[in-house]
This record gives sequence, structure tokens and C-alpha cells, in this order.
Amino acid sequence: MNGWIGFLINLQFFTVFPIKKQLPMDKKYIHRAIQTFPLVGLFLGLILGGVLYALVEWTPLSSLSIAFVIWFLTMALTGGLHLDGWIDASDAFFSYQDKERRLEIMKDSRTGAFGVISVIVLLAARFIFIYEIVDRVNEWTYFLIITLPLLSKCVMGYLLSRMPLAKKEGLGAFFQSAVRKNSLYIYWLYFIVSFAVAWSIDFKLVTLFFIMCLAALLFLLYIKRKIVSWFGGITGDVLGASVEGVELWLWLILWLLHYFAMG
Repeated sequence: MNGWIGFLINLQFFTVFPIKKQLPMDKKYIHRAIQTFPLVGLFLGLILGGVLYALVEWTPLSSLSIAFVIWFLTMALTGGLHLDGWIDASDAFFSYQDKERRLEIMKDSRTGAFGVISVIVLLAARFIFIYEIVDRVNEWTYFLIITLPLLSKCVMGYLLSRMPLAKKEGLGAFFQSAVRKNSLYIYWLYFIVSFAVAWSIDFKLVTLFFIMCLAALLFLLYIKRKIVSWFGGITGDVLGASVEGVELWLWLILWLLHYFAMG
């Protein structure tokens, strides 16, 4: 029951799905929410993969039109929550100020030129990757798209649980207060099940999924070092920016796989 409540908390916080019930916010439920981050990613991935399959198989829409729908859903399903973090973190990062000043810039509700430019580049690159993936879609594409948000939420869960806080208030601090030593152990189960499903479909898919996992790990190893030097630790905006960053990286990897490994 605690796990279900944790999952609903995640839907309420990180998606646009209307969870109108007043959910308990005790630490034990937030702990479960952290444990079910990847399940929310899987839920979003199932929507993306399912919509892609339906549009490719059952409609006469062009690759361009289908790509636009998938691209739009990547923003609409989360209400642009993580994009807001990307914009704020970009404004702070490109200010080239010290850590304290960067945190002040992130708190500012106004959007600067660097935030606008960076989100345009992010969304344009994502659209290009999605369009060419759709244009080369095959039977393995759907599984890899389904697992892409799962991997990004695993990265978010790790950063939230293991990185120092840049400030003692905000969404990041609220969730981290409920972290336990065993919070992330269940993530291994998600990976085991995902690899088992991939194995049941095709052995080559196991290799492709492993490459996606390795790419997510490399991103994590890079960003965990940079977050402290850039911002002094995590905040809600930094976590949101990290999710957008790792998802763009994984879309890039998936795009490259379609050219060099899935042709």
C-alpha cells in the first residue's frame, strides 16, 4: 500500500495526471515515492511507446507528423516541469558567476536569454532525434523508447539520494529528507526485469538496452562531479535540468543506434 501511495505522489508531483486525492506526505511515503521514480518513468515510457506504435501501425500519418506528436508528449506528460528546471539552471550556469550567485539566479522567476536559447536548442535537438528515430522505426524501437524515461528517473533518484544539497529548502530537500540507505536497492530489480523482458524478445535487444544503460551511467558519472562544482549540490531545478539532460543524451544514443546498430 505504501508503494502505491508513493507512486501516486510521483504522479501528482511529476506528471499532469490529475490525482485529486489528498495524499499523506509522511517520510515513509516519500521514501516509497523515491523507490518508485523508475515506475513513473516506465509509465510515461509506455504511453510514448504505445502512442508511437498506434500511430505507426494504425494511421496514415507521415513520420514528421508522428514525430511531432511524440515530441509534444515528452513535454505535455510532465507539464514542462523538468523544462522549467533546465531553463533556470541554464540561466544560472551561463551567468559564469560563483555558486552562491548561481543559486540566486535560479530562484529568480524571470527567464533570461541563456535560458531561452538553451531550451530552444534542447527541444530542437530532441525533435530531430525523434523524427529520425520514427523514420527508421523497427520492432526494437518501442522497447527502447519505453525504457528511456525509466533510465532517466533512475538517474534522478540516484542524484536525489546520494548528492549533497545546495540549499536546505525546496523540492529537492523535501524529498531527500526521506532518503534511507536502502532506498535505491529496488532499482536493481527494475534493471533485472527490464533485461529479462529484453531477453524474451530478442538477444540483440539485450545488447541495445545494455548500451542505453551504459550511456545513462556515463552521464551520471559525469554530472555527479559537475553538479557540486557548478552549483554546490542539488536543488529541484538542478534535478529537473539533469532529467532533461540525460533524456536528451539517451535520445541521441537511441538515434545513433538506429543508424549504426539497428539498420
